[in-house]
Amino acid sequence: MKKIAVLTALVLVLAAASPAALSNADSGYSYNYDFWGEEIHSPNPYAVKKTLTHIELGLEDKLSKAQGLFVKDNLIYICDTGNNRIIVIECVDEEYNVKEIIDSFEGAELNTFNSPNDIFVTDEHYFIADTENNRIVKLTKDLQFVMEFTKPDDINFDQSITFLPSKIIVDGADRVFCLVKRVNKGIVKYENDGKFNGFVGATPVTYDLLDYIWKTWIASDAQADAMSDFVPTEYDNIATDNEGFMYVVTANFYEGSLSDGSVDPIRRLNSLGNDILVQNGDWVVIGDLNWADEGVYTGASRMVDITALDDGTYFALDRIRGRIFGYDDQGNILCCFGGNGNKDGYFRMPTALEHMGHDLLVLDSQDAQLTVLTPTFYGKKIFSAIYEYQQGRYDKSAEEWKEVLMINGNNELAYKGIGRALLRQDKYEEAMSYFKIKYSDKNYGDAFQLYRKQWVEDHIVLIFIVIILVLVVPLLIGRIKKVRWEVKAFENDSKKNN
Repeated sequence: MKKIAVLTALVLVLAAASPAALSNADSGYSYNYDFWGEEIHSPNPYAVKKTLTHIELGLEDKLSKAQGLFVKDNLIYICDTGNNRIIVIECVDEEYNVKEIIDSFEGAELNTFNSPNDIFVTDEHYFIADTENNRIVKLTKDLQFVMEFTKPDDINFDQSITFLPSKIIVDGADRVFCLVKRVNKGIVKYENDGKFNGFVGATPVTYDLLDYIWKTWIASDAQADAMSDFVPTEYDNIATDNEGFMYVVTANFYEGSLSDGSVDPIRRLNSLGNDILVQNGDWVVIGDLNWADEGVYTGASRMVDITALDDGTYFALDRIRGRIFGYDDQGNILCCFGGNGNKDGYFRMPTALEHMGHDLLVLDSQDAQLTVLTPTFYGKKIFSAIYEYQQGRYDKSAEEWKEVLMINGNNELAYKGIGRALLRQDKYEEAMSYFKIKYSDKNYGDAFQLYRKQWVEDHIVLIFIVIILVLVVPLLIGRIKKVRWEVKAFENDSKKNN
């Protein structure tokens, strides 16, 4: 244990003096949270790789109110909403060039778009949320009209609402799941033949308790009518992961509901609409933990989009402060970075987030540009440590996490990552030391139980001998004393008789 403590102290000293750490120290826009919920500076996990405007892309018109973003293989699809078109960008050898512009199609009377907000691409088809045309259109890759999904003619769908589909995903069977503006019953689901199949995953009802009491028992009818109804809130965006689960975000909630856990701004839904997002981290998955006012930016994080990577990590985009929050599959915070501004790595009005491998793509509607972010050496080490753990190479994962600590000695997850890797290698006592450093009580307790079990198994013969001695020796001693007493009594009786 003393050796471990010395080695840990050495790691921290080296981390503080590490050139890699110093080289990232001047940016100041990346941070994380410690055990106490305080912000701690972090090296940059991502760096700007490319900034693409209409000039770099060779377009005559700049992007206008761009809202949607999708990535498939090496192709990037931008919904240039204000210009009623889809821009297809091809990435080859880290060069980004416009491959195609989709602004019309064949086979339908209405064959142009009106404010397209989102696109989803499968191997054979395009699905486009043609918002102001009140439809979702399905096209072949050669731009032939296949069908459209329109307002459901169903009693469960409010017929007074204008059908404005905003965000969409499509599953492997070409079933369409879409978010519709001003619809708060959940995700609208269509079968692949266009038939409406109900709603999925309605958000829990959230409200302020004092407002509820006032509206229910105190307020007049006129006052009650003027107050908002206590109904589920609508989602703001939707994405899918490589396992077919849906990630959704909502920005419409009472901030007080975040602290008591009655609202989840980020959810992961299964096919039944149940939230299965794992939250085993020290903090709930809500973005910023501290909401200090920053000029015109106040309040909690309001997520506008989310993207899930193939390794189980996911990233959410905050429209309030222009920040990106990364989490692992257990809900641990990986990184927080970005901000509001007009310099590289900052955003003014972010509207969409996607990924290409581990690169992140952020669409900014106000700056009319697409920013491509790529992991730094520090970020790559974090992803590598996670990957090695998932592949069962726990010793390699621990080595990667130690390299992370060499760059950033304040990385809480690195200590936990090393501890978890040691657990998998049955090195329970060493794992306990790493969990203890960062006050990871649950992990420490699990390691201690396993360490105690291992100790018992390793010393079972000694324990058995001790138990035997504890039980048998007193009996032997008592027996010996009794025999000695009987012998002495016999001798005394013999003397008296003689």
